[in-house]
Amino acid sequence: MGVAMGPLLHWLQDVAAVTFHKARRTLFQAAILFCTLCLLLWVSIFLYGSFYYSYMPTVSFSTPVHFYYTSDCDATKSGLCSFPTANISFMKNDRDQVMANGQPYRVSIVLEMPESPVNERLGMFMIKMSCYTKGGTTVSSVGRSTMLHYRSSLLQTLSTLFFSPLLLTGMAEQKQLIEVELYPDYKTNAYHPTVGAVIEIHSRQVQIYSAQLRIHAYFTGIRYLLYNFPLTSAVIGVATNFAFLSVVALFGYLQFMWGGLRPPDQVRVRVMVGDTTRIQRRREEARKRMERENSQKELYTPTVIGSMSGTLHVRQVRKLSYFIPVHIDDSQGVHFKQLWRELCQEVPGKPDAF
Repeated sequence: MGVAMGPLLHWLQDVAAVTFHKARRTLFQAAILFCTLCLLLWVSIFLYGSFYYSYMPTVSFSTPVHFYYTSDCDATKSGLCSFPTANISFMKNDRDQVMANGQPYRVSIVLEMPESPVNERLGMFMIKMSCYTKGGTTVSSVGRSTMLHYRSSLLQTLSTLFFSPLLLTGMAEQKQLIEVELYPDYKTNAYHPTVGAVIEIHSRQVQIYSAQLRIHAYFTGIRYLLYNFPLTSAVIGVATNFAFLSVVALFGYLQFMWGGLRPPDQVRVRVMVGDTTRIQRRREEARKRMERENSQKELYTPTVIGSMSGTLHVRQVRKLSYFIPVHIDDSQGVHFKQLWRELCQEVPGKPDAF
């Protein structure tokens, strides 16, 4: 029984060893494949993020506007001594431009104005904006007019009574937000980029709580898709990068493992088939050259001929040298003399005597 179970146990051990080896190799290949796919996915996400960060400009930019004016005039006069003026910088961290070159932007200013009797009597007033470059050159200038929204005395009374609890607690104020669009589609020049702007209000009686400058980009084409459909664009971009990197990795694997997509034998056969005409031509030239060398060797090499019987042709005689000892029978002497005379007639300068 033990003798019969010995070969079976050895066979089971061999099968288990082979199975374990195959399973370990399969697991190792699966781990390598998983790591490669994770690396390709990470690189795809990194490439898409880098592209998005470098291609998409600043979507919106908002900065407070602080007006200043002179105060060296007569204090008895009502109003300010000069027009309120503010200088705005379009540089982030003093080095990065807010507006990208060639990208259209909507530029507007929001004024927070109280519903005071002075502002109500003020009526319309002008807001002027001048954009300048790094050297201080003005590249664009625009002016817009605005005013408080009209509200009748009855409407103001009802609004005050309705919001009186909030007004008394300070949770609400009697003010209006006036938004003035200065540029509907402003574009900065690549050769003379805009780095700042000067905003001026042409009124000395205007009363303002605060002001805010807003710049918003209007995207078109690919930027419109990236901004309005970020998730879909991200999925498509990452999938495209992943597919491209997978193809490159596959070609590199084939080149490393097999030396290319086509086996070497097929490459050699294809080259031989493509060059058949040239190879045949070279073989023909080599064959002719060898025949020519052999013919010259036979022509200039002396040969000793013994007794000869039968008929001797002229072609055979031309291959002989003129100083060859030839032994001829008496019965064939007449015939050989006639052939020798014919040979001497075809080759000039040779003796015709036998």
